[in-house]
Amino acid sequence: MPTEEIPAIVTVSASRVLETSGPELRTGVRPRHWALNVLGIAILFGLCYYGEVVLVVMLTSILLAFILAPAVDLLMRFYLPRALAALVVLLLVITAIVGTIYLSYSQAATLVADLPKYSSKIRDELMSFRQRAESFEVLNPQHERGVVNVRPAPDWGDVLTRGFGSVSQIIFAASFVPFLVYFMLTWQHHVRSATVMLFPMENRNTAWVTLGLISNMIRSFMVGNVLIGLLLGAASTVVFWMMNVPFFYFVGFISGFLSLVPYLGIVLALAPPIFVSVGRAESADLVSMAIVVLALHLIALNILYPKLLGNRLQLNPLAVTMALLLWAWLWGAVGLVLAIPITAAMKIIFDHVEALKPYGVWLGE
Repeated sequence: MPTEEIPAIVTVSASRVLETSGPELRTGVRPRHWALNVLGIAILFGLCYYGEVVLVVMLTSILLAFILAPAVDLLMRFYLPRALAALVVLLLVITAIVGTIYLSYSQAATLVADLPKYSSKIRDELMSFRQRAESFEVLNPQHERGVVNVRPAPDWGDVLTRGFGSVSQIIFAASFVPFLVYFMLTWQHHVRSATVMLFPMENRNTAWVTLGLISNMIRSFMVGNVLIGLLLGAASTVVFWMMNVPFFYFVGFISGFLSLVPYLGIVLALAPPIFVSVGRAESADLVSMAIVVLALHLIALNILYPKLLGNRLQLNPLAVTMALLLWAWLWGAVGLVLAIPITAAMKIIFDHVEALKPYGVWLGE
């Protein structure tokens, strides 16, 4: 074969390969297998659904550890070992929680004892509302013959409390939280360094920065919500006192913190003042309470949240609403509380992974 004919043959052969081959050889990138991606997402959601108790306990512990980490660092400046500083902070938090529960129980018992003459009226109203909510009439062609089918409505209480089980199961699951928080605080630097070491060398710096941003975001989110709850509680207490709401010093802070619950906050915040005012207040007073709670909720949403949280979350309203719907379906009421920090953490991860950046842009503002 002559030497000058070799390039032509090679060129023709290469062109035929490129013509007959797919985009994998022309671009050097393997095609994406969308079926495998969908299957992986389905498996992930299945693990979240059936592993609710374990994941909720772990995520709650992580959130608490992020909140308490600055207090541990502060005590370490006074030459306390990290283990001892974490133990002191955890004991103080447990004492505060137990004291709050005790005071709340005492106030609730006093409230119940002070409202005996209204208990039957409240009970009748609640039973009437529950009966109307549990069933509704659905008319079908048999209605013309005098037959009406009654189809029970979904019990939203069960939806919001799904996965909790009995009280003993709740106590058993919650008993792991203090131990997890303590070990997360004492092994904080080791866990972060060991997590970064799981990634290849070229990605470790990105992983370290990503974990730091997630830590700052969660800490700012939780501390900001606590401050907003305290401000709303104080404002609600003053307003309820001026409106002569019974037990204003008790229901004010409960209403303020319940207002922080995403999506259902405005409804939950209305429950305490209206409950203690049934049988005592006029209809106009109840309407005034609803207006006050709505106004405080709007102030928190449009003024306090932007001021205290700033641009830490960077989530658009559509993404937040879809996240609330998804995590509420998976985990009930706990999903509503954890939906925003989980979604914000996912966005930070998406923003620092090249292949996932389009998803981060979609979630962003």
